[in-house]
Amino acid sequence: MTDAPQAAGRPRRQRSLREMLGSIVLGFELLVVFLGALVLFGLHSLPAWLALGGGAALIVLMIMAIGLLRSTAGVVLGWIVQLIVVAAGLLVPAFFIVGAIFTAMWAYCMIAAARIDRNNQAAARAADNGTENP
Repeated sequence: MTDAPQAAGRPRRQRSLREMLGSIVLGFELLVVFLGALVLFGLHSLPAWLALGGGAALIVLMIMAIGLLRSTAGVVLGWIVQLIVVAAGLLVPAFFIVGAIFTAMWAYCMIAAARIDRNNQAAARAADNGTENP
């Protein structure tokens, strides 16, 4: 048996841990924001245009952040999304809790993943230079 064919001579890009964890957090948050917008619409807590339009705009920002996570712009956009979700608590207090939970997860993932990525890059450079520990 043969493995699945690769794209025409183009190897798959290795994603950083920051990119992988960030996309997981934003992906789950996207689902929560979508469902939250539907709940706000259904309960008539906000006008329909604000509940659905604001939710859709925030979801678009999250999708953009997920796509841009390989660069610093994606991480900054992710932080902006976290601030918007926390600020949504001014409209609906339950979003303070949702925002706090996802902001804490985002912060931990960004800090821990950046540290692990730096250590992995240093180890790879040491291995390339032949200076790794025996």
